[in-house]
Amino acid sequence: MSRLIATLVAPILASLFLAGPVFAQAADAACEAKAVDKNGKPLVGAAKSSFMKKCHTTSVNTECSAKALDKNGKPLAGAAKNSFMKKCEADMKAAK
Repeated sequence: MSRLIATLVAPILASLFLAGPVFAQAADAACEAKAVDKNGKPLVGAAKSSFMKKCHTTSVNTECSAKALDKNGKPLAGAAKNSFMKKCEADMKAAK
């Protein structure tokens, strides 16, 4: 049974890692669309820069959290998750 799960999970994880740069571009586009003030006007200047940085960080954290699985498909925890998240975030910044 666990071999079957590993056979199914491995291609999914591989596709997630390969889709990193594509996801970063999609995240930028999604953040760009959300960068509006309370009146519906587009943000500009420092407000937009701050919003884009926070939005991009949130999307990277969300993507990395989704990938943080062990070989059996269970979520990582503790030091293993911290190490994985640090490497994943660094890889996402490098791909950008």
